[in-house]
Amino acid sequence: MRGPHNIWRLIRTGATFERTGAMRVALDAMNAPAGLRLAARVLGWPFAWLGYKGDPALPPLTRAITALGPAYIKFGQILSTRPDVVGIELADQLRMLQDSLPPFGIDKAEQTILAEIGRPVSELYSEFSAPVAAASIAQVHRARRADNGREVAVKVLRPGIEAAFRRDIDAFHFAAGVMEFLIPSSRRLRPRVVVQHFRSVVNGELDLRLEAASASSLPNIPATTTGSAFRCRSGA
Repeated sequence: MRGPHNIWRLIRTGATFERTGAMRVALDAMNAPAGLRLAARVLGWPFAWLGYKGDPALPPLTRAITALGPAYIKFGQILSTRPDVVGIELADQLRMLQDSLPPFGIDKAEQTILAEIGRPVSELYSEFSAPVAAASIAQVHRARRADNGREVAVKVLRPGIEAAFRRDIDAFHFAAGVMEFLIPSSRRLRPRVVVQHFRSVVNGELDLRLEAASASSLPNIPATTTGSAFRCRSGA
């Protein structure tokens, strides 16, 4: 639900950027004027303690984005493909968001499959590996089907991912509306349209049935996908 309650999420975002040092990096990437830099510092510094700490081993912007969650990570993935916008160095830092995210436990993946299909992993697969790749929305496991012995890739949505995206995208919508109201010149950038497009892209990626259908249409690439958004489908 969009509304003022999203202000807290946006405050937490700014605080996280300030605490991790990502605020300065972001302002540099935007080539922000001195006045905006000063305002961001004055408004952000008192709330820095409210921000997430993140992983100190990561560069500031990547640290902030990963701490804030999946919607921010997805947006960071998009920016990593646009060195013309954020610069080559920053794009390289953000590229780790493409496929180097921490996986969630195999026990949670097994619980998701059981909840969706009603059968334990041990009945469905004779082999089921630890995660071999993890991204912002889902992770992938290698497996072997118990019924016919075929090797498959099993993709499982991150626990709670749909609710997390709804929360953050609603906050993005709220921020875009406030921006258009307070800064009329920003309307030419159509921030609310941008957020709506981002929502449609994310919704498409959350429905793993679409990816399974595409994979199943290719020769020698069987796929099984499972997630909280739908019932499990097996590739032919």
